[in-house]
Formats: sequence, structure tokens, C-alpha cells
Amino acid sequence: MPSLVAKAREGDARSVARLISLVENGDPALPEVAAAMAPHAGRAQVIGLTGAPGVGKSTTTNVLVRALRERGDRVGVLAVDPSSPFTGGAILGDRIRMQDHSGDSGVYIRSMSSRGQLGGLSAATPQAVRVLEGAGCDVILVETVGVGQAEVEIASLADTTLVLLAPGMGDAIQAVKAGVLEIADVFVINKADRPGADATYRDIQGMLALGERGPGEWRPQVVRSVAAKGEGVDDVVAAIGKHRDWLEGTDKLRERREHRAATEISALALGTLRARMGDLSGGTALPDLAARVATGELDPYAAASALLAALGR
Repeated sequence: MPSLVAKAREGDARSVARLISLVENGDPALPEVAAAMAPHAGRAQVIGLTGAPGVGKSTTTNVLVRALRERGDRVGVLAVDPSSPFTGGAILGDRIRMQDHSGDSGVYIRSMSSRGQLGGLSAATPQAVRVLEGAGCDVILVETVGVGQAEVEIASLADTTLVLLAPGMGDAIQAVKAGVLEIADVFVINKADRPGADATYRDIQGMLALGERGPGEWRPQVVRSVAAKGEGVDDVVAAIGKHRDWLEGTDKLRERREHRAATEISALALGTLRARMGDLSGGTALPDLAARVATGELDPYAAASALLAALGR
């Protein structure tokens, strides 16, 4: 394991791939990997890209990678694809749209299956981000599953969240009620050469005008792009940079990263509890409690307290 981590630190793509596979598979060696990577964490800028299916997330990610490489950044990409609820399989198609970077040693692209995880990410994504940080990436782009109105988990992971929109996705009322829009630090109206782009721009600006912001608070930027043609990418990069400057100037970057760490710790602790509950399910504690609740002998809260007491022993 020390040799594997050392090679990943040197940027060896195979070693990085093996470490992320260990993360995805929940390998028992993960604590050792995490301990080795910890001193190198917190140095990369994490940018999340989310939005409905078909708005151009993968194409935008592709052109952002190109722009970031032109300024000399080492870039990691985690692209999460949905998995089938029936077979569990997934078509990890993002690399098809990112063939431009397949031979670039300064770019690491990893497609991940959501494995049924809700929220637009995979359960392994936070730890995979730490692996890429440890591997020396300056910027990490995390592309979510095509999401609906409430999949907002990316906001707890990213330093800057981009919400991508496209013309024809709905009217002003749809914009106001879509909860996913509330997490945006930057709005990117992609496919802006299509009819309706101006109306979408006005709808977003109108939605932002409804919110109340105090002095010094961040007002989300709204930019237009045509990612398939490479147009507007400089505006997107500039908006990301402006948000980064605001984060660093207001100490919000530290707050966001501490919140991210707290979320990650909670998820790992809950995972451990679920595993221990699974062990209890194979015994008599949980089935006995369930039988008593089903007959009305015990209420669910008392049963949960009893189960936690059993876990503590």
C-alpha cells in the first residue's frame, strides 16, 4: 500500500485508478489509504457541475478541462453516471465526450456508477476526491448524474457549484420552484445559440432578484455558453475564479471545507453503524425488536434506543 500511494502521488494513472477502485469497493485497506493521503488533502479546487440530463454537462466539462490545462493546471475529473435500478449496470459514457484528453498525462478522468445512491453522486465520490487531491490535482471537476429538482448533494462536496441550464427547460415558475437552482454559485446557460436562451437568462435573473442578500454575500453569476463550439468558456472560467476569490476573501472556503469534512465523517460513521446493524440482523436482537413493535408491545422509538444500546455493547 505505501508503494501504491507513493506512485499515485507521482501521478501514475494506474495507481490512482487502483486506489479509487479500492474506495468504490469499500476495501479494508481504506483507512491506511486515507491516512497516507490526509497530509495532501485540501489543496485542490473542487468544482461541481450539475443539471438536468441533456444540458451539456459532459461537453462543458470537456472544454473546461482544455481551458484549465492551457493555464497549466493538473486536472482530475470524476463523472458519475446513473446505474440501472433493475440490473445495477451503468453506461459510463463520459469518456466518449472527453477523448481529446485521453493522451494527456496532466488529466485523469474517472467514470463512476452511482450504484443507486441518491443525490446525484456516488457514495464513493468524496473519498475519490481525496485520492485525486493526494495525486496532485490542482482542480477536480465532479460531474453529477443528470438530476431533477432536488438532487443537491454536490453543494456539500464542491467549493464552487455550477448549475447548467438550457433553453426550453421550462418557464419562470419552473425556475423559481426548482430547488437545485438554489445551490448554484454560477449559472451556465448552455446551448445559448438556441431560441429561448434570452428568456432563460431573464428567468434566472428574475429568480435571483427575489432573494435577499446581505452586504458582502455572494450573488450567483449568470453566464452563457455554447460548449459544443467552445464559446463562452472563458466567461465560465472567469466566473469560477471570481467565486474563488470571494470564498478566500470572506473565509467561506474554510467553512465549506469544514462542512464537507463533517458530512464525510458522518457518512462514514453511519456506514459503520449500518454494517453493525447488518450483523445484528443476522442474530436475534433486531428480529426480536421488530416482532415486538409489530405486535404493539414496544414502540419504534424505544426499539431504536434498545438497538443502539445493543450496538454500543
